[in-house]
Amino acid sequence: MARSATRRRPAPAAAQGEVNPKAPCPCGSGRRYKHCHGSGYAPPVTRPFEGLPGEPDWVALRELVPAATAPLKTADGREVTLASVLPGGAPALVRSNGEILLGAQLTASSDDVSRDLGTALAAALEAPAGAPVDPGPIGAAGSAGPRLQELLDLSAPLEVTVHEDFGFWLEGTDAGAAARAGLQQANEAVLPTERLDGLGAAYWVRPGNERAHLRWVRPEAEEPLLDALARLSAAEQLLLGEGTRYAGAFRAHGLVVPVWDLPADTPAQDWNGPAAEFGARLEQALAVSDPLTADERRARAGLLSRQITLR
Repeated sequence: MARSATRRRPAPAAAQGEVNPKAPCPCGSGRRYKHCHGSGYAPPVTRPFEGLPGEPDWVALRELVPAATAPLKTADGREVTLASVLPGGAPALVRSNGEILLGAQLTASSDDVSRDLGTALAAALEAPAGAPVDPGPIGAAGSAGPRLQELLDLSAPLEVTVHEDFGFWLEGTDAGAAARAGLQQANEAVLPTERLDGLGAAYWVRPGNERAHLRWVRPEAEEPLLDALARLSAAEQLLLGEGTRYAGAFRAHGLVVPVWDLPADTPAQDWNGPAAEFGARLEQALAVSDPLTADERRARAGLLSRQITLR
């Protein structure tokens, strides 16, 4: 049969100074311009925690760590406790003694997680002690309050404490039987997790008796980090030692989280040394500016095939 005379029309050329609607958006989001800054809607914030002290740990508490807390300070000096998650997935709560808790893991979110959390925090700061916090709608079409970067003291470091369970939910409270039962149920789902000393947002987790994992939220921009990991992979320097395997990476809130499989019977803190050695190799690889070799490009493609975006 004769080939159809119908041909796909070429994309219209953009006028001088304009962006082709089908071209990648100049902002670097990876989306087409017509679906990003050219859509008429506010584009998603790729790195919502950028500018906050401890950005990688914010990502970890939001996506990876089951039970953890960190003290926060607002710009006007008020103290707040950041928690990985609060009972029932509540965005925030104010205890009867006035203590404010902010939950990092929300049941819904918009295209700017920082504004979602800032909306909840702003409502908690205005709520009376012991009263429910009502931040209004969070997520979906967007949250109406300020961003975290507008509310918090940006000079205060983020110091994370990982807990074995959610006992901090009920600290200093006169909890009833229902609350204790809910706590027990939540504790049964907690995976053993530890933060490795002196390595930033590096978290060891053991999901079962067969394997453990190291999940390391890296602060570097995605593209140079992937190049550096590719260089190490091509040089067979990507592992953390005998019995380990590079499993892949998560991509969360604009940062990359490399993940290694580890033997389950090795204690978490025994991985401090191997992880620190890897960190030194990675820093050296990040400092290399030469174009990737053919082997390194193949390694990079393999790394990308094992990368999952958390949404």
